[in-house]
Amino acid sequence: QVQLVESGGGLAQAGGSLTLSCAVSRNIFSINRMGWFRQPPGKVRELVANIAAGGITNYADSVRGRFTISRDGATNTLYLQMDSLKPEDTAVYYCHAESYYNYWGQGTQVTVSA
Repeated sequence: QVQLVESGGGLAQAGGSLTLSCAVSRNIFSINRMGWFRQPPGKVRELVANIAAGGITNYADSVRGRFTISRDGATNTLYLQMDSLKPEDTAVYYCHAESYYNYWGQGTQVTVSA
């Protein structure tokens, strides 16, 4: 069982920055892959970025170069640093853990104004 609790969402202006955090209930390095997904209004959930246990990262084309995924093993926390935000980044962002099962956080709203 893995529990995930996101924080750090909110309102930002275009061009601004936000950092999302995800508290993980067990050793983050024991999880095959951790990631962030988002669901814009009226659209399907999509991958934003993920990081494998070995450290390899993967980004959606729409965020590459603007967002950075990272993790802290000391606190078992996953981060998403979001820079140069655009209105189209507005979505509910979800933390995800891929282990034997898939686990999801409750989501945190990010709203970017023009």
